[in-house]
Amino acid sequence: MGLFHETLDSFDDLFSHQLQDVYDAEHQIMEALPLMAGAASSSDLKNAFNVHLMETREQAKRLEQVFKLLGTEPKRVTCPAMKGLIKEGNEAVTATGDPKVKDAALIASAQRVEHYEIAAYGTLRALARQLGQDQAAALFQKTLDEEGNTDKKLTRLAESHINQEAAAAH
Repeated sequence: MGLFHETLDSFDDLFSHQLQDVYDAEHQIMEALPLMAGAASSSDLKNAFNVHLMETREQAKRLEQVFKLLGTEPKRVTCPAMKGLIKEGNEAVTATGDPKVKDAALIASAQRVEHYEIAAYGTLRALARQLGQDQAAALFQKTLDEEGNTDKKLTRLAESHINQEAAAAH
């Protein structure tokens, strides 16, 4: 169905759709992260995925706080973009071959997800500010900061040893 399967008659409608979309995206990520952690051979990468799973659970709770601030029940609208990113990530999860190269592929997939989330939360923050929803904007900023930090952690892992090990593989 996608993000815009309903009529957008107001800025509030747009905000609501964006919120429901990212709520679904977070749930998809919560399902994918354990698979990614299980597929990683690097203990550092496994740990990074497991830590981010805990953060993602908190981020979903934060979204539930925003729904509450808006006086609505949490609702998910299928996020087709995240579905595609997860599908692409599953290719890395199920890939065979050198485990070190697979770890580099897992990082690449995870960073695509992080960049999508950074864009989504930045948009939500801007929409919330426009609507005068300062508490919601602050919650989105907290998540945006976490997503940025996760992206940086993944970059550090890639650049500190995982990419070098993958490049040295057969």
